[in-house]
Amino acid sequence: MKTAFKKLTFITAITTFAFACKIDPELGGNNVIFPPRTDGAVAAPSIGAVYSQLNNLVGQYGYQALQEHSSDELLGPTRGTDWDDFGTWRRLHLHTWGPDHNQINDVWSQVNGALFQTTLVAELTTGQTQAEGKFLRSFFRLLAADLYGQVQSRPATAPSLSIPNVLPRAAAIDTTIAELESAVAALPAFNGSNKHLATKEAAWALLAKCYLNRAVYKASPTAPAGPYTFAAADMNKVIQYCDLIDANPLFDIDANYWDNFKWDNGSQSSENIFVRRNSDGINVVWATCMGGHYNQTPSGWNGFTTLSNFYDSFDDADIRKGTNLAGYTTQTGMRAGFQIGQVRGPQGQRIGNPIVDLKDRSGNPLIFTRNVSPFFNSEVTGIRTNKFPLDPSTINDGGWGSTNDFPFFRFADVRLMKAEAILRGGTATLGETALSIVDGIRAVRGVASIGTLDLPKLLAERGRELYLEGWRRNDLIRFGAFNSPTQGRTSASEGYKVVYPIPTIALSSNPNLKQNFGY
Repeated sequence: MKTAFKKLTFITAITTFAFACKIDPELGGNNVIFPPRTDGAVAAPSIGAVYSQLNNLVGQYGYQALQEHSSDELLGPTRGTDWDDFGTWRRLHLHTWGPDHNQINDVWSQVNGALFQTTLVAELTTGQTQAEGKFLRSFFRLLAADLYGQVQSRPATAPSLSIPNVLPRAAAIDTTIAELESAVAALPAFNGSNKHLATKEAAWALLAKCYLNRAVYKASPTAPAGPYTFAAADMNKVIQYCDLIDANPLFDIDANYWDNFKWDNGSQSSENIFVRRNSDGINVVWATCMGGHYNQTPSGWNGFTTLSNFYDSFDDADIRKGTNLAGYTTQTGMRAGFQIGQVRGPQGQRIGNPIVDLKDRSGNPLIFTRNVSPFFNSEVTGIRTNKFPLDPSTINDGGWGSTNDFPFFRFADVRLMKAEAILRGGTATLGETALSIVDGIRAVRGVASIGTLDLPKLLAERGRELYLEGWRRNDLIRFGAFNSPTQGRTSASEGYKVVYPIPTIALSSNPNLKQNFGY
């Protein structure tokens, strides 16, 4: 493990603890969502403090790892003694986790802590603030149902010693939909400057996600991997909410895909619907450094890679696969997108110096290779990712001043959700077909028509469009592909692995929780 990663993890832990103590001493501790109050008082935190719960969803550790390392998009290879970390990354990719997995336990604490905070705002305030609290509670409730299959719930004014009820995901999804639909009217419309806040369009995007995945959450707890039955009525609701977002003229598919992710995406993106801003306490340095080599600029941590099969799913002309980025590549030597082959960077690792071919730590040409394994790797194995290019003017100081926003909901995702809903039996609207929607996006991304469209092709297209945005695990499960073998995991995993286990310590704190089937 790199020292930089150790420092980040320690700082994150201390920050989370300090935040919990400052904002609410009841939050945080040993996976308990609602510890007993000592003073009997109940008060809603500020809405800003509640939005800050989203910060836990941005970073290479925790939530993003659970959604991406378990998929066919990302792998955390062990490199000698680096990045073994007691197998935490490897177990996610191999689907060999259990109730003791550190990141599964930490995300449980974070999501349930957020549910507590959002419940106070959703139930103890009024007007727009209450609607925002309901939106945020619905967001975290969906994540809890999606990840763990069970959602703890206790009213804000319940007696201090009362034990939370537990909603199975089949009930949680209906509760989430009802709350969101009741909150929309009090939320403002998206106007371009409020993409970091709950808006009608953000709520509609979340509702589309809910209805699209409703069949997954309605599956039997003893057969969570399906098969799933997607109701036409649910798919029509997906289409309805996607069309409402499409009606806002501020949204469009960006001609430059990278405007949605690079350092000025806060002003340049016409796709980002709901984001967490850099100025709200997050950064995306991890997205560059988690795979960047030590000798690149900024100096990376030489960790994660994508898989060659996933890389090969992109057409070479696809801007999403990689491109030279104006004002960036000539200064850093890096392309936006994937990095493979000879690596280039500024001499002496200083922006402003000539761009040269780089060498590895042994003095050999630094050439990223296609081959990679979860177990034994050199410093050059694996294709690296660069999804959130950092502001070159900040890189000599490590890139920490780069102002990239992180998107949770994006217009291209909305368009692809509509295409999927049509394929799954929904009624097409506005003269569109699933194929015309997908081809419209592909044309802007610089690639030809997909020809014919079926569900496996659409899953692949969602991967190309949305990689490293935190939705791949969710998509693979819905398409029945999550447990399939992939690079580094040669055998299919057990179907029950589509839901993570409840942490053992959480079971001891709430008798209403029951361990998920199979664990």
